[in-house]
Amino acid sequence: MPLKAGFAEVDITPPTGTRKIGWIKVLVGDCVLDPLYARAAVFESSSERIGFVQLDTLSVRHADTREIRERVQARYGFPGAHILVAATHNHAGPAVASIGDVRREEAYTQSMIEKAVSCFGQALERSREAEIGFGSTSEFRVGFNRRIVQRDGTVKTHGRFPDPNALCIEGPIDPEVAVIAARAPGGELLGALLNFACHPAHHGGDTVFSAGWPGKLADELKARGCPCPMYFNGAQGNISTSDPARNGIDQPMEVIGKLLGENIGDLLPKLDWRKDLKLGSRTRTLDLPFRNVSPAEIAGTIRGAQRFIDPKLYDKNMPAVLKKMQERGVQKAEVQALTLGEYACVSLPGELFVELGLDLKERAHPRRALPFGLANGMVGYVPTRAAMQRGGYETTFCGWSNLAPESGELLIDAAVALIKND
Repeated sequence: MPLKAGFAEVDITPPTGTRKIGWIKVLVGDCVLDPLYARAAVFESSSERIGFVQLDTLSVRHADTREIRERVQARYGFPGAHILVAATHNHAGPAVASIGDVRREEAYTQSMIEKAVSCFGQALERSREAEIGFGSTSEFRVGFNRRIVQRDGTVKTHGRFPDPNALCIEGPIDPEVAVIAARAPGGELLGALLNFACHPAHHGGDTVFSAGWPGKLADELKARGCPCPMYFNGAQGNISTSDPARNGIDQPMEVIGKLLGENIGDLLPKLDWRKDLKLGSRTRTLDLPFRNVSPAEIAGTIRGAQRFIDPKLYDKNMPAVLKKMQERGVQKAEVQALTLGEYACVSLPGELFVELGLDLKERAHPRRALPFGLANGMVGYVPTRAAMQRGGYETTFCGWSNLAPESGELLIDAAVALIKND
């Protein structure tokens, strides 16, 4: 059996009147700026089948991932355990989860799940003989490390220069823009998986629905002949589009989409195309420890704490956070590696700091690891140990930041073991 690939997309734009999620406070969408999509890709060889689902949403819960997998397996006979489901981390999308004061839109989420399953079925129907191409380029004009070390040793997330208290940028970015594309034997592009690490936060704080700059990136690549571009975010927990070196200047989502689209469009003709590849799928579920929190952490008064939104919202939701931690004891977290030759697409169920993603890439050598964040579940922010000591928004204890400092290392250790043992 020759290598086969199939791609599809389905509109999942929410109706007006649906609650939004990206700013953790109650906002209701009253207009649609551009459509949101579910996209799917399947890759099949004589011995293995793997699949991907990409959603233009802030996150995807593990229960929803499980539901998509189970329905696909029951309906199409495709192995559900071999499917990776990821969100782009679009802040201008619907409430697919409950967080802060926002309650999940259950009816919309169920509709989205069904559309994602249908989309996967369409990708299977369109599966055809294909060559798979690999390549990467670099982009330094879009994503910036948003954590600024202050002269007192703490961190201010979205700190800026010039600021007399700002000392330096805490860490690196990941400039890699990676592409895995498929084309028919005659050269027709079928679709592509794209991987880049950066927050898509445009329109998160207003009442507009949008797919953000990943949507504009998809538009740009469609115009360049790629019919189904699927964007998978990387280890982007501390990376944003606002540049602290230029006083926090942000670029419009249209500009960002065009910049990345031009890079990828120029790369597509240069990909390394192959007709024969070994496919693989490996998964491990971890028990991540919760943080041992002090009264000062619970109150948000610990050194380095940074609450971006109304502190009353944090305080109101704190009892539920503490109850969840006590009842669960640990946070379940799935790590999955879907492999195409020497490339490994690794699901990481949260917003990992970029340093962790870079560590994964380095330790995976000579294989090429691509971190797919916000995938197969959502455990919140996963900072580094050093970041935990300095503070900042991402480390301040709350419902979306409550894991122990070693959690990132545990996730990356598990990912490396999956890749090395494939």
